[in-house]
Amino acid sequence: MSEPTEDAAQTPDRPRSASLTGTGLNLTLAHNHVLRGIDIHVDAGKTTTVIGPSGSGKSTLLRVLNRLYEPDSGDVLIDGQSVLREDPDRLRQRIGMVFQQFNLFPHMTIADNVALGPRKLRGLSKDEARAVAAEQLEIVGLAGRADARPANLSGGQQQRVAIARALAMKPALMLFDEVTSALDPELVKGVLSLMADLASGGMTMIVVTHEMGFARSVSDRLVFMDRGQVVESGVPDQLFDNAETPRLRQFLSQVL
Repeated sequence: MSEPTEDAAQTPDRPRSASLTGTGLNLTLAHNHVLRGIDIHVDAGKTTTVIGPSGSGKSTLLRVLNRLYEPDSGDVLIDGQSVLREDPDRLRQRIGMVFQQFNLFPHMTIADNVALGPRKLRGLSKDEARAVAAEQLEIVGLAGRADARPANLSGGQQQRVAIARALAMKPALMLFDEVTSALDPELVKGVLSLMADLASGGMTMIVVTHEMGFARSVSDRLVFMDRGQVVESGVPDQLFDNAETPRLRQFLSQVL
């Protein structure tokens, strides 16, 4: 299996990276106040990682930033401009999102899975979309598997395809939601390496993860959430070595 190239995220026609900000985000689902006044920001070309216990609202936050959920209050801004009145489908062409589950179409080849978005949403021709798919599969180290079906790939390879599919839309920023939690331990390293390559290549990213090594070594900023609130945020070394709140210190003692 080939490895991701070192120049990941540096495709010539990828849009300029953008900043993403959530301010005062509140959301109630089924009478449960899931997000409670969340403020989060990632600068263009930087990586913000969100950590916290299960049920703290991390995944819901990403879905609000991508408008899969509409917030009850607050705002979402790209490069300082609110996007809450924008067409959600157009917004999602600017924000790539990769989920825990791969969600690939099993009856389609890997190349066709990646090419589908550029054809349907970007309006590319079949040949143009296939060229984009080939480019992205090269980036994620799967150029030689373009004609394979998802069932013939490992979980780690399928997650790389999901990342390639998101990158094929040429997004200005990427959201990653626990993308390694469904993988066997031996497959995690390759996906995290690819994400680190994207970060070093200047892709704006917000990453929800339980991988503390990634959170510390790749992130520019770390956010700790608990019970729907941001409890503490700052540079990773500060939070890992000198956590200010008892709740973060307790969390780190359990996961490190």
